[in-house]
Amino acid sequence: MKLRYFLKTLGCSLLLAVPALADAVSVDALATGGATMRDNQLREIRDVLRGGRGGYLDIGFNYMPLVTQTPLKSEYGEHDGFAFRHHAAGFGAGEVTKNNHVGFLAWIERSGWDGEDFFLFPHYSSFSAVRSVMTWGFSYTQSAMDLTLAAGMQHQNVEHVGEIYPDENDSLLYSWAHLRWGHTSVQGSFHRTDWRSLRISMDLESREVYGGRKSGPLTYLPNFEVALYNGGEDGDDSVRVSWEQNLLAQRLYGEVSFDFPSREFHSAALKFYPDASRMIGFEATCLRRNVRSGAADLLWGGAVDLLFLRIAYNSSYEYEHLYHAKGTFIAEFKFSLATIDGFLFGRGAPRSAPMETMKLEKKNKDIKKDNNQFRLDQSTGSATKTLEATGVRYEKSQSAGGEK
Repeated sequence: MKLRYFLKTLGCSLLLAVPALADAVSVDALATGGATMRDNQLREIRDVLRGGRGGYLDIGFNYMPLVTQTPLKSEYGEHDGFAFRHHAAGFGAGEVTKNNHVGFLAWIERSGWDGEDFFLFPHYSSFSAVRSVMTWGFSYTQSAMDLTLAAGMQHQNVEHVGEIYPDENDSLLYSWAHLRWGHTSVQGSFHRTDWRSLRISMDLESREVYGGRKSGPLTYLPNFEVALYNGGEDGDDSVRVSWEQNLLAQRLYGEVSFDFPSREFHSAALKFYPDASRMIGFEATCLRRNVRSGAADLLWGGAVDLLFLRIAYNSSYEYEHLYHAKGTFIAEFKFSLATIDGFLFGRGAPRSAPMETMKLEKKNKDIKKDNNQFRLDQSTGSATKTLEATGVRYEKSQSAGGEK
C-alpha cells in the first residue's frame, strides 16, 4: 500500500514539474525542420546500406501527454500545443544472381507542431506547421567486391503552414545518390542542378555482422563522418565532422562532433549497450545551443532506449529532431530492427542478437560434427587403422576318377 502511494505521488510530482521545466519551441526551428528531416533520413540510409543486403524495418511516433510540454513561442506569445513526429522506414534486398543483390528502400516522416495531439488527422490551427518528407530509392550490391550503389528521390511536402511562418514551397523534389566501397562511402543530395549536402564516411571499425572480427584491436578503429551543407543564397556553407569510437568491447561508445568554419564544439555522447546488438541502450549527451552565455550554452541530457520504447530528457537527438524541445520528458513508442544473412540486430550494431549468436555457434558445431563422422580409413596419431574382411574359402578338388 505504501509503495502504491509512493508511485502515485512520484507520478503526480513529475506531471507538475514537467510544465514548469519545459521550454517553448521556436518558429525558426519549425521553419528549418524540413532540412533536418531530409538529412537524418539519408544518414539512416547510409547506416542501413553498410551491408547492402538483408532488410530493415522501423516505425515510431513521439508521445507527450501534456499540452504544456512543448508550447510554441511566436511574436504573439506562447501557444499550448504539441510538437510531433511520426516515422516509418523499410528496406529489403534479395540476391538475383550469385553475389548480386538488388533492393528497394523507403523512408517516411511526418512532423511539425499542432494545437492537438494526433496520429492521423491534424487540427490545423492558426499556428500549426505540418510537413512530410519521403525518401525512396533502389540499391545494388556486389557482395564479393563489397560494393554498393544506390540512388533515388526525396519529396518534401507542406500540408499546412500558419501565417507566422516564412513562405515555403508546398512541394520540393530532391535527388540523392550513394556509393560504398569497403569501409568508405560517399553520399550526396541535390535540388535540380544544385548540390544540397555531401557526406563522406569511413567506418573503419571491424563488425562481425558484416564479416569482420568479434573482438580484438580492429574493433577499436574509429568511424569518421564529414558532412558538407550548402547554405544557399541566404546562408554560408558549413561542415560538420563527427567521430565515433568504441571504448569497451563494442558496448561502450563515445561520439563527438564539431562545426566548421566556426570551429565550435557541436555535441558529444556517451552510449552504453548491455549487448553489442544494440537492442537496448543508455545515453548521456551534451549539446551546444545557439546561445553564448557560458555554462548556459551547454544542454545536458540523456535517454533510455529499449526495443519498443525510448524515453529521453534534453537528449541531443530529440533536441535536434523535435524542434529544439527541451526541459521535458519525451517518450517514443517505436520498433527498429535490421537483418542480414538471417541474423537480427539494431541499426548500426556491430554484432547480432544473443539468440542469433548462439544459433551461429550451434551451426558451426554441427558442421564440425558432420566432418568427424566414421570413415573406413582414419588416423589416430601416427597409427593407421585398417579394416580387413575375413571369410571361408571353398575349393574344388579333382581326381582321375571324377569328383569326390
